[in-house]
Amino acid sequence: MTVGEGSEAPVPPRLRRDARRNRERLVEAAHAVFAEQGLEAPLDVIARRARVGNATLYRHFPTRAALVDAVFRGQLTGTMQAGERARRAADAWAGLADYLDAVFATLAADRGTNDLMTTRLPDVETLDAVHAHNRETVDVLLERARAQGGVRADVTTEDLLFALAALGRAVPPLAAAAGPDAWRRPLALFLEGLRGPAAGPRPLPGRPLDQEELGRVLGEMGPHRTRPTDGSTGGAAAGGTAPA
Repeated sequence: MTVGEGSEAPVPPRLRRDARRNRERLVEAAHAVFAEQGLEAPLDVIARRARVGNATLYRHFPTRAALVDAVFRGQLTGTMQAGERARRAADAWAGLADYLDAVFATLAADRGTNDLMTTRLPDVETLDAVHAHNRETVDVLLERARAQGGVRADVTTEDLLFALAALGRAVPPLAAAAGPDAWRRPLALFLEGLRGPAAGPRPLPGRPLDQEELGRVLGEMGPHRTRPTDGSTGGAAAGGTAPA
């Protein structure tokens, strides 16, 4: 699945040319900063990257959720399209594996997308729709795969979604330590644990992490992970809502 596939974020009508340009610059800057630092990045860093003031940012996007929705709407829509394709697969196990491959490719794109899809962020309408669609896709595919004997009978949708979220959080540090496709091996190992008893084991793709790489991955997953900075402490803007 191509990141950015799907509809673009809607732009309010009748914006003046300079206001439209500022909005576009804010969305572009936010995408870059979120990709580097994750969704907790200070909003004043985004404003500076876009070369506008904080007041301009809040005028276009009163909350962090509004900005996140504008930045990621297209990518999230693409995930839903991948789910629709997976549901049409004759072999439910193959459909589930292909869908999760597409989801994890999106998770590997940048830290912002990963934060968005592996945690809960309230008031992002597109994200709520994607989470609901994702759950329905997994539910449909698991039910069909169980009936076809491709998945063990005792695994539930919640089992799968929890494990995928936990594994998904490791994708950015895995990519940093061992390359952009390093997530494929642990995902394949996880999927092998879901397969029904009639299915024989398959070889895992890629190579295992070495001791140094594992240490780097675990370090990046901790609360003191290295984060790029534009020289800002974040201030009041980091909270994500407009000041009174």
